[in-house]
Amino acid sequence: MTDFNLDAQERSDLGKGASRRLRRNANLVPAVIYGGEAAPQSISILAKDLAKMLENEIAFSNIIKLSVDGKSQDVVIKALQRHPAKGFVLHADFQRVVAGQKLTATVPVHLINQETSIGVKQQGGEIYLNLPDAEVTCLPQDLPDFIEVDIAKMEVGQVLHMSDLKLPQGVAFVALQHGSDLPVVNIHAPRVNKDDAPKEEGAAE
Repeated sequence: MTDFNLDAQERSDLGKGASRRLRRNANLVPAVIYGGEAAPQSISILAKDLAKMLENEIAFSNIIKLSVDGKSQDVVIKALQRHPAKGFVLHADFQRVVAGQKLTATVPVHLINQETSIGVKQQGGEIYLNLPDAEVTCLPQDLPDFIEVDIAKMEVGQVLHMSDLKLPQGVAFVALQHGSDLPVVNIHAPRVNKDDAPKEEGAAE
């Protein structure tokens, strides 16, 4: 697992107006830490530090060492609120990690053997990743960086659902536990371009 570290400061000036001032005047992102036995804690993080960490997709599926005014605690990213047009983070939620207690985290889905897949190489199909990331539950030490899906034997028309995947020991899909067997990836027949369709006989040149 990659080491992720963030520095933060506790904040007491709360509310939407205070959050706007933080972002506008100090280039800080308001955030909250919750979970475990401690009370929720309002903090602020330098926007550039958070943005740099989020450049690595596995930051979402790793335990982060979050130091608040010098006191470190382990957390995972629970939710991010982004600007609808510009994409930068407006607010972040972090969940405390407690040893021996299961956590939930969003983990990216990685496809392997795409080029050699039967549906692609032999049948000319196109891959569609329905689920680029998924929420999993597990103990902190079992949290994977990503979920790997081998599609080498997939054929055109085939769909892999959550229940078809073999997860690492101790890891489970949250949706599947709640009865939703979501599609993860499928291979469909290539779309026919109208310009490539054969012209009818007698059609005007």
